[in-house]
Amino acid sequence: MAGGLVLTRGLDSCVEVYPAADWTTLVESRLAGLNPLSHETRVLERFYYTGAVEVEPDKQGRVMMPAALIEHAKLGREVVVVGMRGRIEIWDRAAWRAQIKEVMGSAEHVAERLAAQHD
Repeated sequence: MAGGLVLTRGLDSCVEVYPAADWTTLVESRLAGLNPLSHETRVLERFYYTGAVEVEPDKQGRVMMPAALIEHAKLGREVVVVGMRGRIEIWDRAAWRAQIKEVMGSAEHVAERLAAQHD
């Protein structure tokens, strides 16, 4: 967490957390191949960039979560912090349980569809 963090909206009603040093590279790599003249590209860019805030953890590693991000993820008193590829996701505990239930029910089918796309 040295160098700070960037918090932003996640697509699945969570808060995504990136190392500040990696933020531009990670987001740019996601958005770089998209057509900047496309309305959908502009919507996605606004989604990520307007929700992003740089934060510096305190001595205990805590950060202040902006109200807009708490509202976006509908975070309650209990949250789940999940390590993902290159980022952390922060979920409301009830929302995370629903997400895991969905993942467990569909992961095999999703894997088969993705594998078929690459054949």
